[in-house]
Amino acid sequence: MAKVGLPSPDFWRGRRVFITGHTGFKGGWLSLWLEQLGAHVTGYALPPDHMPSLCELADVESAVQSVRGDICDAVALASAMEAACPQVIFHLAAQPLVQRSYAEPKLTFETNVIGTLNVLEAVRNCPTVDVVVSVTTDKVYENKEWVWAYRETDMLGGYDPYSSSKACAELVVAAWRRSYFSSQQNSQGVAIASVRAGNVFGGGDWSENRLVPDCIRAFQKGSKVLIRNPHATRPWQHILEPLCGYLLLAECMTSDRDAYATAWNFGPDLSGVKPVNWIVDRMVSEWGDGASWSLEGNEHPHEASLLAVDATLARSRLGWSPKLPLSEAIGRTVSWYRKQAEGHSAKELVISDIRHYESI
Repeated sequence: MAKVGLPSPDFWRGRRVFITGHTGFKGGWLSLWLEQLGAHVTGYALPPDHMPSLCELADVESAVQSVRGDICDAVALASAMEAACPQVIFHLAAQPLVQRSYAEPKLTFETNVIGTLNVLEAVRNCPTVDVVVSVTTDKVYENKEWVWAYRETDMLGGYDPYSSSKACAELVVAAWRRSYFSSQQNSQGVAIASVRAGNVFGGGDWSENRLVPDCIRAFQKGSKVLIRNPHATRPWQHILEPLCGYLLLAECMTSDRDAYATAWNFGPDLSGVKPVNWIVDRMVSEWGDGASWSLEGNEHPHEASLLAVDATLARSRLGWSPKLPLSEAIGRTVSWYRKQAEGHSAKELVISDIRHYESI
């Protein structure tokens, strides 16, 4: 029996799950959690695009039936999904970086928009699917730089190519939900939801131009962290927080698709909405050894200054709520990287964090 607000092993044990993007940071953690819950997971993704990677170090592909492929390849994706006969799909594959989206906007839109369309079209031809959870971002909202948090009903937008592409993906999900998967349009019974999480961090992320891995790389080299926007405010949360929400949502949608097939925010309460310099100062303090940071003097593309999401809907209807205080989440993350560098198993470190989270 699972605790309230945690995924149920009874539900996931033996359930067939298909994850796009399992070789990425968030997909790797989700794959390992589902393995612990007893699910049968098929992953579909390109190889990791950087080294080191959580996929390689934690041997994520040993936890899943791994298929290497591009979500922009509609035929290969549909074939892999049909072979897996999944009941639940988590769509995480994406081009997830704001800075890269400025350099490669066409790739970003092809991956994030057409890739999502390909997933949904494959679902239309896969009769075993009950639930689809499509992962976007907290940056899908038309950012007005206001001080209150965005709700699921607020206007979508996106200043940069990444944010805009994810807002477009939200529109695709909503259109396919209404046009092909509503109770009136389809008797297949597929429930489709989109999920928008805050800024996630945790052990095993080595992506470029992300705050926490940028800090870790600098600390390990003994150099200063260069920070672009120290006063930019974001909703910070450990990676297990939104993943828990995604799993709970899938469980709820399986029992009542019409009540839960919509857009959902998963973000921290106000104590987790902090400026970048607050996060970096805590990481510097946790790391010690003379770690420090300084302001990057170069010009850089636009990024939002104020951003937070309101997760009242998830709290009230899913029974989800953040469990890890931000300071503890930062401490555990810094410890994760230190231990991994000392030779501890990356997979065991992930599993240890999952068990701790489930115990709270």
